[in-house]
Amino acid sequence: MSVEEYWSKINHASAKVSSLISSYWHEHSDWTSWQFWIILTCLILPLIVLLIKLDKWKALQILFFGYTVHMLWTYTEIILIRLGLMDHHYFLLPFLPQAIGITSSFLPVSFMLLYQYCIKQDKNYLLWSIVLAAVIAFLFVPIEKKIGFIALVKGLNNFHVFLIDVIISMLAYGLTKFFVAFYQK
Repeated sequence: MSVEEYWSKINHASAKVSSLISSYWHEHSDWTSWQFWIILTCLILPLIVLLIKLDKWKALQILFFGYTVHMLWTYTEIILIRLGLMDHHYFLLPFLPQAIGITSSFLPVSFMLLYQYCIKQDKNYLLWSIVLAAVIAFLFVPIEKKIGFIALVKGLNNFHVFLIDVIISMLAYGLTKFFVAFYQK
């Protein structure tokens, strides 16, 4: 098959999937469903808390850290969905990444506030981030699963989510430390 034939088939399949997702959203996940409002709250409420609690003196450092968590989790989520390992059954809009409320706000803000606390109180971020990752993976994700917001399939489980949280948190921490050290010279 030629490149053009592949892309023709890919674009056709993509259009079908987009149409299915849009239809699903209108029937099960639009603004008339209670799930929509929970997801919107998970997007907006953490950002409001961040605006109130953010240390203005370290804002760029903390925001860079949070942005890194957001980007790494968003790309990871896209990969997990494409591999068929994770499904989000409710989402804000059919054309946005499915877990945008979680990957753009809830997770980054949670880790940002922890990061801010640890640098202000001189606590071990690496240790505390493992605790936060455990709370998310073993408390928050089971609640999401119980109420039908998320499905972990094909062997993906809460422990894998825990490991992903830890890895993303450590990468964000390392990148932030690198750039802080690099620009303080």
